[in-house]
Amino acid sequence: MTESRIWTAALIVIGDEILSGRTQDKNIAQVASWLNVQGIRLREVRVVPDVMDAIVEAVNTLRARNDYLFTTGGIGPTHDDITVDAIAAALGVEVEIHPKARAVLESYYTTRGGLTEARLRMARVPAGADLIENRMSGAPGIKAGNVFIMAGVPAITAGMLDALTGTLEGGLPLLAGTVGAWIGETEMADLLRETERTHEGVSIGSYPFFREGKVGANFVVRSTDAAVIDECLDLIANGIRALGREAVPGGI
Repeated sequence: MTESRIWTAALIVIGDEILSGRTQDKNIAQVASWLNVQGIRLREVRVVPDVMDAIVEAVNTLRARNDYLFTTGGIGPTHDDITVDAIAAALGVEVEIHPKARAVLESYYTTRGGLTEARLRMARVPAGADLIENRMSGAPGIKAGNVFIMAGVPAITAGMLDALTGTLEGGLPLLAGTVGAWIGETEMADLLRETERTHEGVSIGSYPFFREGKVGANFVVRSTDAAVIDECLDLIANGIRALGREAVPGGI
């Protein structure tokens, strides 16, 4: 683990059903949370349709400016699952049947109707790629360079992330602490800005809300150093009290 280096990742969510609103994505939150534990920051997310050129452009852009790129969706058995083809095109390689993936699928489908041509599509990988274990449905994920190709089904994605745990190089996990108050965020803006400026490596987010006919806000401090987080939370809480309001540890 390299503590001083900040490792970054991007996520591409692939699928017309996400963009149409028919399916609500649940993978962004779980990928982001998992990456934080690995000491990797999720820097950007892009949602793209099942269109070859759109996937190729997104893959080449995001893999170039991040240490890791994850994709979810589009690796199933149907004709419109084109993620593997698109990523192979982005990497400039051919698509091939991975022998271990084929063996895994043959075993999985022995009592489930056999390995059909459609199911065999799930053994296709960009040439030279490695596999990511999938204990739930047999069809593995794929690692091609710094690109990690995973399923769109959140439960299957979770299993693939579990299989990757501890295998990627990262830095210190990103920690967070929260304090809330029934206060307008504009009243705290100067203090938040100054607190962030004077504490290296700290990021402070302000999240306003309107409840019970009143305006409030939660202030989230993020850093790799728990002591620095506590120091910043104390400064923010004291600022809230100085304005005659109650500071609520953990947020409202």
